[in-house]
Amino acid sequence: MFVLVEMTDTVRIPPWQFERKLNESIAEELNKKLANKVVYNVGLCICLYDITKLEDSYIFPGDGASHTKVHFRYVVFHPFLDEILIGQIKSCSQDGVHVSIGFFDDIIIPPESLQQPAKFDEAEQVWVWEYETEEGAHDLYMDIGEEIRFRVVDETFVDTSPTGPSSAEASTSNATEEVQKKEAPYTLVGSISEPGLGLLSWWTNS
Repeated sequence: MFVLVEMTDTVRIPPWQFERKLNESIAEELNKKLANKVVYNVGLCICLYDITKLEDSYIFPGDGASHTKVHFRYVVFHPFLDEILIGQIKSCSQDGVHVSIGFFDDIIIPPESLQQPAKFDEAEQVWVWEYETEEGAHDLYMDIGEEIRFRVVDETFVDTSPTGPSSAEASTSNATEEVQKKEAPYTLVGSISEPGLGLLSWWTNS
């Protein structure tokens, strides 16, 4: 679930922080810049693990701050494919079951990856597994707040860096831009279409 990623960055330390230890100031600046941010094709940054190397610091003309090239390792949330995770159902829609694991909410289990046969209950706004028994189908509801075990089957990174629209598109693509702004930079796709996966209550003895 969590991995250590080696990174390199140039950190600017303002002059009013010169009285502090350099490592402390750099660690604080790196966490300000990266913590809770998604790095494209890397994952969700959690916190600084350690600093492996500090290169020489420079002060450039017109700027009283120091600039230091830093080599460091960062703790990143990036589950590998086929990893089993446990989260909570945040909401349900026609698109599937939306899951949260507390600090990360952009997880979707699409309809085709649910236990089959499954149907969407419009009145309750939840997905239902129509579990077949000898006595007939038994509806198992995927209620909001329930704990769910799922397998990570895919991931999607979206480059959400700001880009200026061209003059020709500026007046005609406002609606499209609004949709793009709301797109999550990092999304996990899950599956529960195998025995043992799904709501924990389905597989535990009462």
